[in-house]
Amino acid sequence: MYQVPDQHGKLIVVTGANSGTGKETAKRLAGAGADVVLAVRTPAKGEQAKAEILAAHPGAQVDVRRLDLADQASVRAFAEGLIADGRHLDVLVNNAGVMNVPSRTETVDGFELQLASNFLGPFALTIRLLPLLLAAPAPRVATMSSGTANGGRIDFDDLQSRRRYSPLRAYAQSKLADLLMTLHLAELAAEHDWPLLSTGAHPGYTRTNLMISGPGLDGGKQNAFERFAARILPSMGPELGSEPLLFAAADPAAVSGAYYGPRWGLVGSTKRVALPRTSRDKAVAARLWAEAERLTQLSGRILV
Repeated sequence: MYQVPDQHGKLIVVTGANSGTGKETAKRLAGAGADVVLAVRTPAKGEQAKAEILAAHPGAQVDVRRLDLADQASVRAFAEGLIADGRHLDVLVNNAGVMNVPSRTETVDGFELQLASNFLGPFALTIRLLPLLLAAPAPRVATMSSGTANGGRIDFDDLQSRRRYSPLRAYAQSKLADLLMTLHLAELAAEHDWPLLSTGAHPGYTRTNLMISGPGLDGGKQNAFERFAARILPSMGPELGSEPLLFAAADPAAVSGAYYGPRWGLVGSTKRVALPRTSRDKAVAARLWAEAERLTQLSGRILV
């Protein structure tokens, strides 16, 4: 099992920290000494996760705060709360997400749900917290993508999937968008000479409620292929599945703009893995970044 380096003195935000890879990531970062903020949509579930973390690591510093990444007002309120605390932020772990929502669903902001939760929410959170991150001596943003990003494509003509919606296509687009964000942020850090590391990770095939919760929305359920894949494909639990993200978030050897995942694709120990070809297009990354700024009404905030 991967041993997280000492994190004493660091403040780390982990989104989606009430279950799965998020809870495991938060637990091990807290166990390594970090002050961890569990950023969760449902505070009651966050408190349950906090109790589990404290049972494993008595004396750990863990705080629960509400964050709904599908709601831009919630993202703004969460960021403003952290800024009001007056403490720099060492690491932002963009982990939360939703997968394979069966029918097209719009958020309160009018965005397609998977794009909003998996990309536009984390994007806005990252931009809003950037001043706190840049006040830290060696800040990081670690963002969870997915192997599904390999088959993704950014459809600028139908980014919100209004004309044609496919659960898997929308999910793959959102996770490719996460990688493009990761790489463009790394480019911006180099351009502005920031000490910020922007890293990406994917969990392989990790058994979490993500596989069920998304398909179960709006009265849906896993389709036959999803159920079949769950039975036959190699998989692992959150203990191993969280390790690429932990490496990206905490390891001294992590490299800005790098992507980490399981050695054998679906399972295995962590290694640096190849970025999908579609994520390496800098022009697409810059265009997507500009579009995300427009949609989230954060244009120009990167230089503040």
